[in-house]
Amino acid sequence: MGKRRFFLEFLVTATVTIASPALAYDVSAVSGGGSIEGTIVYRGNVPMKTIIPTKDVEVCGQPREDPLIRVDANQAVESAVVYLVDVASGKDWPEPGKTPELDNEKCRFVPEVQVIAPGPLDVINSDPVLHNTHGYYGRRTAFNLALPNQGQRIPTELPRPGTVRIDCDAHGWMEGWIYVVDNPYYAVTGPDGKFSITDIPPGEYKLVAVQPFTGPTEMSVSVEGGKATTLDIELKKQ
Repeated sequence: MGKRRFFLEFLVTATVTIASPALAYDVSAVSGGGSIEGTIVYRGNVPMKTIIPTKDVEVCGQPREDPLIRVDANQAVESAVVYLVDVASGKDWPEPGKTPELDNEKCRFVPEVQVIAPGPLDVINSDPVLHNTHGYYGRRTAFNLALPNQGQRIPTELPRPGTVRIDCDAHGWMEGWIYVVDNPYYAVTGPDGKFSITDIPPGEYKLVAVQPFTGPTEMSVSVEGGKATTLDIELKKQ
């Protein structure tokens, strides 16, 4: 467990460095934008993590085996995050809606992986047991919230871009990830591993694809106006 936690802290620190903004983002009209689309795959062995709930088993369930990376029959990766970095200006953020949420549900974080803009986050407890939800920017605590009551909701803030690893201090096997981005050019893959990032100003960009087990993969990508740049990205264990 100690070696795994050291690796995770190293991974988060490295990813935070990648995600840290070099430029402030300005919203501007995009004329003749292009897009980036494709599929994320992983062709290596899929390791399993043994989960043995040691408390609150009536809520948390029985021992189980969970994959450290979820892939389908075609080796497409679910819940990989793809984003552009160092984007100076471009399309507006999505229309404001419900505040992003992180739920504790059956002793799992739901969603396990998500992408949000810097700002508010609601942490929720849907379980009838105490959860202590703890978020970290690298080794530094971003928030540490005790939620003893079912249905409890606590607002918090993630004020800056970076990767936030989520633990539960009461249930040590729980783990989640929030990628806080500084521009709206991002996507999260579904079960088919596909992603699409649209309305990108023509130009040269750095793209990052990341999944917590493999770590980040970086590449340069060209975007042409009115065209789709298609990428098939293979994640590899670092």
